[in-house]
Amino acid sequence: MAKRKVERRARKILGEDPVALVWCSIRKAIPTPPKDVHRAAGKGRLKKRHHWLFYVGAVLGFFIIVPWFLLDTLGKKIDWLLSSKPARGRQVRRTTDADTRVPTPPRTPDRDPAEEVFDGDWSLAAGQLLLRWYSQSPNPRRLVLLTQDRICVAASPRRRLSPTKADDFQIVTELGRHEAHIEAEAGQPRGFATFRIHFADNSWLELGQLANPEDADRFLGTASR
Repeated sequence: MAKRKVERRARKILGEDPVALVWCSIRKAIPTPPKDVHRAAGKGRLKKRHHWLFYVGAVLGFFIIVPWFLLDTLGKKIDWLLSSKPARGRQVRRTTDADTRVPTPPRTPDRDPAEEVFDGDWSLAAGQLLLRWYSQSPNPRRLVLLTQDRICVAASPRRRLSPTKADDFQIVTELGRHEAHIEAEAGQPRGFATFRIHFADNSWLELGQLANPEDADRFLGTASR
């Protein structure tokens, strides 16, 4: 279960005990919105902010791993050229209809809504919430809290946090039951469970990566009733 400090914080900012709560996040990276839509929303961040160690690792990788990879690739290329040179003069390439035939590009399958982060309409409630996601907090995780008549989404200002110990979160989105409802299925396999916030304008946002199995089971069981 969530630590007591998380429960105390939830009680304090809600003014009542939550019926259920769970830490979660969007399952994939936020899709790139149209430039005009992003600009109209204030051009907020669409990616999480990494810890400073991530950038240190990236710099080290650029100056150490990349040169090594290029040298290794160059060495293999030289070896291939040297080994294949004597045989080149003896090879005669035959041109056939199959060689000149233009390959048929693979058919791109239709996008399955079940695999998307949201419904795809940036002008509706779910899309607008996604546009503000990282402006509210640099961390991708959100705490979704259910009360008898509200759905509240809270976020921590930290870049890194422990879902069981974070106690500095604030409510960033509050929805009445006439504005949105939770669509969930109880008994989903742990580690793969997801749920949707379905808004009154028929847009939806899917969340997953539910932290703490007991919190997740209780949340999904409560929301699916």
